[in-house]
Amino acid sequence: MSEARGFTLIEVLVAMTVVAVALAATVRISGNSSSNAARLEGKTFSHWVAVNRLEEIRLEASWPPADNRSGTEEMGGRVWRWTQKTEQTADPNVRRLQITVAPDQDHEDVQATLTGFVGRPSEDTSGRP
Repeated sequence: MSEARGFTLIEVLVAMTVVAVALAATVRISGNSSSNAARLEGKTFSHWVAVNRLEEIRLEASWPPADNRSGTEEMGGRVWRWTQKTEQTADPNVRRLQITVAPDQDHEDVQATLTGFVGRPSEDTSGRP
């Protein structure tokens, strides 16, 4: 009787189990990577919206009042809702601005918060805060 060579059924099952576990891990890693990339993209766009809003305020010739404002802006094919809180500081010639940005469809999911300071425009000499 000649000796047959080949894999036993148990060896084949073990090999298939190892391959299945490796493929499952690969799929999971790919899914996590895609999810992280989408989240990072959202945070980047929302930060850009906040920076743009702060620069718009700095470029305006008027002194921003100490109040709260909100609006929307489109960036990256999505609509973002920004909220601006302007406060007085210890220096009467400086205002503190806090801008938060969230996707327009989910206002609770704040993805960026930016704090900046704006000086009184030089042509405004009224001395009013």
